[in-house]
Amino acid sequence: MKTTLTAKNMVITPGINDRVMKKISKMGRYLNPNAEVFIRLTKEKNNRRTCEITVPVGGVTLRAEASNDDNLYVSIDQALAKLERQIHKHRTKLDKRLREDAFNPAELEYDAEAAAELEKEESARKIVRNKTFPVRPMSVEDAILQMELLGHSFFVFVNVETDQTNVLYLRKDGNLGLMEPEA
Repeated sequence: MKTTLTAKNMVITPGINDRVMKKISKMGRYLNPNAEVFIRLTKEKNNRRTCEITVPVGGVTLRAEASNDDNLYVSIDQALAKLERQIHKHRTKLDKRLREDAFNPAELEYDAEAAAELEKEESARKIVRNKTFPVRPMSVEDAILQMELLGHSFFVFVNVETDQTNVLYLRKDGNLGLMEPEA
C-alpha cells in the first residue's frame, strides 16, 4: 500500500510514523497492495488531536475521522477502527452483488459476522421524508448566502460557471466544502 502521511500544526516524529505504518499495514488484508491511503494528522488550537484517513477504492472513497483531547494515538486507533467498519460494510454490499465464490472462504466467514451486525444497523435506518425542491443556477457566493439564510448545513445548486449540480456543505471545523461531480 502507498501511504501518504501529512501533518498540520505538528511534527511527525519517528514514533508517530512507526505507529501509523504498523497500524496501516494491518489494513493490507482488506485492501489491494497498490491501494493509496491518505492520512492527515492535525493539532488544533485547543490541543485537540485529529486523524483523518481517506482511501479511494474502486470508485468509492472511504473516509474516517476521529478526534481526541491530548492523545494522538487514541485518535489514530479510533479512525482506523472506523475505517475497518466501513471496509467491512463496503465488502458486504459487494458480496451481496457478486457471486458467492468471488471472495476467499476465510473472508466470507469473517464477513458473515460483520454482515449480521451491519444488517441490524441498516434495517434501523429508513427514509422518513421525501422532499422535492427546485434547483436553480447560481454562483457559489449566492449559494453560500442562500444556505446561511436557510440555516441548513448543506445546499444543492446548479453552478452557473460549470452548469453542473454542486453540493455546498458546512464542515465540522466551521469552514465550507464544495462537492463538484467528476465525469
